[in-house]
Amino acid sequence: MTALADIPVKTIKGDDASLGDYAGKALLVVNVASQCGLTPQYEGLEKLYRDYKDDGLVVLGFPANDFAGQEPGSNEEIATFCTTNFGVDFPMFEKITVKGEDKHPLYAELIAESDNPDAEISWNFEKFLISRDGHVVKRFSPRTVPDDPELIAAIEAALSGSAAAG
Repeated sequence: MTALADIPVKTIKGDDASLGDYAGKALLVVNVASQCGLTPQYEGLEKLYRDYKDDGLVVLGFPANDFAGQEPGSNEEIATFCTTNFGVDFPMFEKITVKGEDKHPLYAELIAESDNPDAEISWNFEKFLISRDGHVVKRFSPRTVPDDPELIAAIEAALSGSAAAG
């Protein structure tokens, strides 16, 4: 695993965690928000998780209130919203900052390892695909919907260990 695996995070319930907890899995890390025009992507992200979790994909949701105040709730409110409205079963984490000087170390590292290391997170629902060996293989724009063929192909390549993932 890489440096990404060692960065401490907390689950939405406040438990200590890290990406290392998912060693050997392909990961799709997404900064999420409950009051965004893109919020319906939760449904597609949950479908991706259900369709591919047995193959080794884990979707990881990181709520952030960095864009137009679109995630004002507490961690408990966010968890309830996601479960009630979208049946979210994929792992969710505590609300963090994903851009600017106060960005969480996880997002600083995701950006640094991405194919566009000079660009800040542009909006809610930006996606980072991480290979089974812990490397960022592709960064997807917030407007890339979960059932986008390019995203699906990259996930399938990451799950198979194919170089086509990057």
